[in-house]
Amino acid sequence: MTLDEILEEIKNANNIVLLTHETPDGDAIGSSLGMKIALEKLGKNADIIITKYANMYSFLPRCEEIKTQSNIKNYDLAISLDCATLKRLDNSEYFENAKKTIVIDHHGSNTMYGDINYVNPVSPACAEILLAIFSYFKIDVDVEIGTCLMTGIITDTGGLQYPSTTADTFEYAAEMLRKGVNISDICKKTLQTQTKSSFELSKRAIDRIELLEDEKVAFTYITNKDFKDVNAEEGDHEGIVNIGREIQGVEISIFIRQKEDEEEYKVSMRSNTEKINVSDICLVFGGGGHPRAAGATVKGNVEQVKEKIMTVVDKYLNR
Repeated sequence: MTLDEILEEIKNANNIVLLTHETPDGDAIGSSLGMKIALEKLGKNADIIITKYANMYSFLPRCEEIKTQSNIKNYDLAISLDCATLKRLDNSEYFENAKKTIVIDHHGSNTMYGDINYVNPVSPACAEILLAIFSYFKIDVDVEIGTCLMTGIITDTGGLQYPSTTADTFEYAAEMLRKGVNISDICKKTLQTQTKSSFELSKRAIDRIELLEDEKVAFTYITNKDFKDVNAEEGDHEGIVNIGREIQGVEISIFIRQKEDEEEYKVSMRSNTEKINVSDICLVFGGGGHPRAAGATVKGNVEQVKEKIMTVVDKYLNR
């Protein structure tokens, strides 16, 4: 049984590192912190190593304990959370150098890159998988763990609105409410609050929205200059991709943002229909994700990236 194997590896490890994907979202941060606190209940200390993350998640319990690097080069156990591929894993060297590796994830595009892989693509969030795992391990999910994991569930389901939300998701949410987790506060902080810089970025992105392919595709972008102009920080771009999907008739929303390497753009896609699997589109560019939400990285300037993406999108829209 995979869960028994995971528990055995945890018990055998003297030092553990928790890792997640680059530019982590609420599920990545929440799952990492929830796992750290849960491991402590098993008598294990674990390091979370994340290069940088959005300030909006600073309300999460134990967030101040996240490290940007570690003096330990070879951990006994590395656990990857909410990351589909080794290529996307932040600080992947700690994973590659560990004696044993475990992957816990919910992406259908996961490449099974760990020694032990526990992947459930039906789950709407990695955090929901962890709730089931902790139940199996008989770990008490207190308010701290519950707040972390509900943040993952809330952000990956759009506040329990996305089609990936299941009956189990609502049951977990009800259980967390009974535990004292303030779900409405999590929703407000993660989904309903913007920094001024985030608001300014959104304005620029809205001004640039193009409706393509008979208005079935919404496309927009922001650049490094935009980030500098409005003094934006990590995470201030979150949610911009959802603006396009709210336009009536739009089947695919595409948002690209310039990376530090100015000749690359991070692509985020959202689908409004079951017939368009944006994960398949992003896989063409070495990315992936979920049928309704996926991402990739594409080289070029804005027009070049748009042309590359739309060439592939056109085939999916018209097949």
